[in-house]
Amino acid sequence: MEKLQYISQGSTHQEQELNIRKALDNGIKWIQVRWKNAPENELISLCEISKQLCSEYQSVCIINDHVQLSKNIDADGVHLGLNDGSVEEARLILGKNKIIGGTANTLSDVLQRINESCDYIGLGPLRFTSTKEKLSPILGFEGYQEIISHLQEKSTEIPKIFAIGGVTLEDITLLQQIGIYGVSVSGQITNQPSIINEFKKAMIYA
Repeated sequence: MEKLQYISQGSTHQEQELNIRKALDNGIKWIQVRWKNAPENELISLCEISKQLCSEYQSVCIINDHVQLSKNIDADGVHLGLNDGSVEEARLILGKNKIIGGTANTLSDVLQRINESCDYIGLGPLRFTSTKEKLSPILGFEGYQEIISHLQEKSTEIPKIFAIGGVTLEDITLLQQIGIYGVSVSGQITNQPSIINEFKKAMIYA
């Protein structure tokens, strides 16, 4: 599983598609299509285009929230927020070979996600981010450390946890030292797609 995920940004179909294309051109191998409050027909169109583009670039295409849409366009999987329906239901719809990720904010969320057997966990936010409207309590590095330490104390197998929420290139080394598997980045990649290569280098050599 890739360690760097780009969460798409943009308030219009055009912006979203352009940002996704730029990320792919700069070497991203995993895109989560996320466009909140989008008109349904435009969201479907964007997801169809994104899936096609990701196939051309041999990249993973995950759809945020919309399980049935993910199935309809044969995306690689779905990412579910804490209030977006169950992993079990998504698994029934998508089948066992698709990727299902789930958001978490607390230790109990992480334990719930582990019990649900989701493929990866998006844990955050690391710090304040303007990307998300209803921001959960900020974890900071200490919050990640506490959760990982608890899992280690209980001898729980550490799942593939992605840090999310205001993550920047400078955070990679410390996050990986804590035991975080990967990162989901939106703002920094949207604003500077060429930084993808730096992220990849940091994650390989961290």
